[in-house]
Amino acid sequence: MDYRLLIGVLGSALLVAGVANTDQRAKNILFAIGNAYMFLYALVGYLTGGPIFFLILQIFIALSTLCMLLRVPDTYDTPILAVGGIALVGWSLSLFQDYTTAIFVVGLALLGIGFAMESGTLKREMALMIGSMVIAVFSFLMRDWVFVGLNVLFAALALINVRQLAHR
Repeated sequence: MDYRLLIGVLGSALLVAGVANTDQRAKNILFAIGNAYMFLYALVGYLTGGPIFFLILQIFIALSTLCMLLRVPDTYDTPILAVGGIALVGWSLSLFQDYTTAIFVVGLALLGIGFAMESGTLKREMALMIGSMVIAVFSFLMRDWVFVGLNVLFAALALINVRQLAHR
């Protein structure tokens, strides 16, 4: 049995359940647990010879999840996520391997910008949608189907939000 795949599918299912849940407390708990599973999935992948970039992505997601769980006000979490995102982009660039690294860096930067923006805005949803699409392309090139599926789903959900915000 492929335990890494099982961890990734379980983490993805928890994240999807978090998206679908309307209770904010339950949503936050599902996101926290789901993101912990995805961090473990990325860590096991890296330790078994996979690219470090998924681990870098999950470190950034862990930082944003921590800000969410601690209810850090936007005046503080925006600079925290911006600095964290810039640091992780810098780390990624220092590991430059080929064009796929550039694709990852663009996706991570867009997600960082999106997470740092004010919730419920068209700009934020656009950044998250495009960032998720770019990370899905990177995941496809790396042949990591769990991250492909998860990022395609999050890009689609952001697209729904974009359409709703654009029609207001």
